[in-house]
Amino acid sequence: MAALMHAGRATYAFFERNWNLTKRYLAWEVVWVIFNIVNSLSVTFIGLSAKQFAPQMVNHLILTFLIGSSVWTYLSVTFEGVTDMITIERWEGTIEHTFMAPISRFTHLVGSCWYAVAHGLLFTAVQLLVVCAFFSLDLSHANYLSAIFIMLLGSISFIGMGIGASILPLLFTERGTQMSFIVRAVLLLVSGVYYPIDVLPVWMQYMAYVSPATYVIQGLKEALINGASIWSPVMWANTWPLIIAGIVTIPVGIYIFGIAERYAKRTGKLKRNG
Repeated sequence: MAALMHAGRATYAFFERNWNLTKRYLAWEVVWVIFNIVNSLSVTFIGLSAKQFAPQMVNHLILTFLIGSSVWTYLSVTFEGVTDMITIERWEGTIEHTFMAPISRFTHLVGSCWYAVAHGLLFTAVQLLVVCAFFSLDLSHANYLSAIFIMLLGSISFIGMGIGASILPLLFTERGTQMSFIVRAVLLLVSGVYYPIDVLPVWMQYMAYVSPATYVIQGLKEALINGASIWSPVMWANTWPLIIAGIVTIPVGIYIFGIAERYAKRTGKLKRNG
């Protein structure tokens, strides 16, 4: 019990530390909130313009674009939770101190991921409140419980992918951050954020099937547009891939991170900051 309480306090310590780092770079938080709101509005206005061609499809298109842009914001912030903190610690020159702390790497990464989920939810909530104020949406059939469930489930698998991607800034200070952006851009392209995945070339559709974002977006559409319940077959079709992805990506991500950490320590790469 004492060991469990110690791990819990250590996990919260990383949550609090990441919050303090976020406050230190608060101006960038404001920049990204405004950028994501403007991006979401720009995309969603495309759906509103459809009333010139198919008035009966306007609400569906607006919700589709709003869901896509909002989910992408949430999953991106969650994905970046560990990656950005590694980058910031490289810049600050504190990463060696973190690695010397008497806690397991699992506790370290889970604490950062816990903060990433909370950060992503807050980010997305602000974006949704602002964007929804511009549109009259029909959400009478929405199942909000299913929507929250699928988002939280999806964030688990994205956290695993984020842990794996965080080895890039761990090993390569500036280039690693650039490479992690490329990873997210590819996920954006193949996950059907703004369009059905069946419009993609066949070889890209195979990539879509392994992206957790694909199932989160499809599940949210079913929950918010069609009111699907958590236990409905259509929701289960999007739930089980996310469960498998979470089970696989988190331990694999932590294992790969451990290998990269040992390599970085052995080769002196942690001293390369700034």
